[in-house]
Amino acid sequence: MILIKDSTVVDGTGKPGERADILIKDDRISAIGKLGSQKTATVIEGRGLISVPGFIDVNTDSDHYLSLFTDRGQHDFLLQGVTTIFGGHCGSSLAPLLRGSLQSIRKWGDTGAVNVDWQLMDEFLATLDRLKIGVNFGTLVGHSTIRRALLGEDARDLTARDMEAFESLLKQALDHGGFGLSTGLAYNHSRHTPYLEIKALTDVVASRRGVYTTHLRSEAEHLLESVQETISIAKESKLPTIISHFRAIKGSEAQFEESVELIEAAAAEGVPIWFDAYPFDYSMLPVYMMLPDSIRVGSLEHMLAALSTSHGEGIVYESLPRLRVADLVIARAPGFDYLVGKTIGHFAESNELNLKQALLKLMKLTRLRAVLFYKNINFDITSKALLSERALVASNSPSLVEGRNVIENERAKNTFSRFLEIAAAQKKTIEWSVKKLTAVPAGVFNIPHRGLLKEGAIADIALLSSPVASSSRAYTGATHVLVGGKQVVADGAFADVYNGKILRRT
Repeated sequence: MILIKDSTVVDGTGKPGERADILIKDDRISAIGKLGSQKTATVIEGRGLISVPGFIDVNTDSDHYLSLFTDRGQHDFLLQGVTTIFGGHCGSSLAPLLRGSLQSIRKWGDTGAVNVDWQLMDEFLATLDRLKIGVNFGTLVGHSTIRRALLGEDARDLTARDMEAFESLLKQALDHGGFGLSTGLAYNHSRHTPYLEIKALTDVVASRRGVYTTHLRSEAEHLLESVQETISIAKESKLPTIISHFRAIKGSEAQFEESVELIEAAAAEGVPIWFDAYPFDYSMLPVYMMLPDSIRVGSLEHMLAALSTSHGEGIVYESLPRLRVADLVIARAPGFDYLVGKTIGHFAESNELNLKQALLKLMKLTRLRAVLFYKNINFDITSKALLSERALVASNSPSLVEGRNVIENERAKNTFSRFLEIAAAQKKTIEWSVKKLTAVPAGVFNIPHRGLLKEGAIADIALLSSPVASSSRAYTGATHVLVGGKQVVADGAFADVYNGKILRRT
């Protein structure tokens, strides 16, 4: 047994926090109240701390970057109080794999780093069960993962026979535990996917009471159209729908603000639509996403061939945005680890090139497999949107073991702490904020027994330092964290305990 003694319990319902003890037996909360001493219990002193349900990060990339396997602890999430994460976003999931290929995620991760010994969703989830990871993990089914398995590099419309096969694979993956469907409609192999295809597939997901998440077709120039399309899908399918990593791209702020209004108006009419976002000013994107539409066609090899011609290079050069020296930071450069962490300005200076020329050289040097941090977000407008009742908070990041081939990603480490600070600065109560990070996403994803602190609930608990107690507005992360009743963070340090559960849709 574990006894959390005399903390302020903020239970996720939104009601005011109260000083109380929490008794944990096995993986469940046994009692909450003034419990006195429990002789057989390990005591965690909670005075001056806030006990909250473990946070739920609805959009992460630990599967895309394969760090579920290389950083089993997922310590970046645990240290900020996150106990449950979801993957399989933007159309790409690690299952089902018809040919054992991780083709759909190679724009993010080193697909040679993992021995793939699964194909179907249940086999993948069983692999993670055996692996043992630090957080609870659930996954969506990637639209592009199945589509590319069926069609290869062909971006044509599905035939009736293709659609029958797709629906069968999707149903199977959902029945094996997938939480829903994700699309990545801005990426090459999905950006011409017709509305009727998405509608047919979301109807399948709705029949299984899953969720739908989408990386919009356009996040800037045609943002309003993309949001309207997504609202239509949510309205027609009556399916809980989430717009992924929704943020105000510089130059498109007016469309973004109008889009938030559209989403809130649709929700007021009963449309089950949300968006997730993070409180930072940079995107993390594969370098090939900076290519113009005329070049961004087909596989990486096909795009690289087009870029390598003088005509193609000229088209790309003219299409690139005006950049400042610090706008782009190289986050990943396979085969060229010495470039990681350098700005495009530093790379340009080292090679005696202007910024656009330097970006072109980086594209060719890494064969379009670099990943960039791009400061293209209006932070103030995005942060304001995070306070919307339709906003879910998500890092859209992997937890990674730091090394020379990867740069530290602040979103993985501080998304939830920073959100709490922003919300407090805008006079939102800690109870309101905690509900937004726990009970609300648990309800959207239909995760039973998580997201609340109550008797009988699974003991996923984070203890945060209280800004009041420390005379500071800063939430610096979690002091203690329990996952499934076991302490995985103690005094702000990962305890090398792996008690996360692999979640399956019920």
